[in-house]
Amino acid sequence: MAPVDYKNLWKLLIDKEWKKTDLITKAGITSNILAKMGKGEFVSMESLHKICKALDCNIGDICVFNEEYKEAEKEGK
Repeated sequence: MAPVDYKNLWKLLIDKEWKKTDLITKAGITSNILAKMGKGEFVSMESLHKICKALDCNIGDICVFNEEYKEAEKEGK
């Protein structure tokens, strides 16, 4: 299980009819950042801010933290 869920971001891109390459260009992020997000990995707050600014949204509109991941981390799994 990944620590962060970016499903809301992918849905927002579909709603706006943006491709991932559009997000890279308009938000000024790298393809590596997008690849990390595709795997549910952590990215910098700066990157999240750029994405939110480009999409005119808040951070909660694009990602959520997985509680199950936090619990597994506590248990050492």
